[in-house]
Amino acid sequence: MALLEWQGLKEKLGLRPQTEIREIGTGPGVKCEKCAEVLMRVDFESNLHVCPLCDHHHTIGALDRIRFTLDYETFQPQDEDLAAIDVLQFNGIETYTQKLENARRATGITDAMVSGTGKLKGREVALGVTDARFMAGSMGSVVGERFVRLVDTAIERHIAMIVFSGSGGGARMYEGLFSLMQMAKTSAALTRLDEARLPFISVSTQSTMGGVWASWAALGDINIAEPHARIGFTGPRVIKTTINAELPEGFQSAEFLLQHGQIDMIVHRRDMRDWLADILDKLMGDK
Repeated sequence: MALLEWQGLKEKLGLRPQTEIREIGTGPGVKCEKCAEVLMRVDFESNLHVCPLCDHHHTIGALDRIRFTLDYETFQPQDEDLAAIDVLQFNGIETYTQKLENARRATGITDAMVSGTGKLKGREVALGVTDARFMAGSMGSVVGERFVRLVDTAIERHIAMIVFSGSGGGARMYEGLFSLMQMAKTSAALTRLDEARLPFISVSTQSTMGGVWASWAALGDINIAEPHARIGFTGPRVIKTTINAELPEGFQSAEFLLQHGQIDMIVHRRDMRDWLADILDKLMGDK
């Protein structure tokens, strides 16, 4: 599998790689967040940030996702200059402006979605990836606008669109109705993509929740999930408190959703690139 090396992407985006895994000091070891086994970093990274012992799929940043998915040095970012503003003048322990700045410093990206075009086994695609490290991957006005502009790019170039969602934060509360309206905005944009007879493949990863799952993430022509990804509208404790009922075990897991027909398939991270390429070959025909 040809992978987009980090250095090439770093030069294009001016960003740094991200890994949500606890380091053991400054040495070569990392600790799995599920089984707690200490792993050799080289084994962990060569296995695409999946624990080789328990097969837990660790959350990865948008830039790692891009290099795991696209051909070497083919990604071209777009709309990086879009930036959120504190339209509601949100005040708390930190202002919204401060939260945004902290998230940018921590992740090296400007908002929770990185979008652009690149090649997947030689086929050009429009690719968007949300990053859980930027305010839980939540969808605000910038994320919604980048999504819609990515739809425009796909239609203009007559290419398929793929979006990886890792948006446990759902719609971003700090933008109020401005974030909630992105649900309708992105859904309407997908209607235009459908009218252009172009496929949208939605991949849900750990976690895909709230307004993101209630809009674009559930609207793929093909809906895929990574193993054991948590997917749903609101958390189980809130649901249980609201309806005062016992919930089925694992009801928000990818496996439960597959069993009940809400997603089409579960694909291991190591196989994702091949599966996406095969699906696009069937949906789009010759390159």
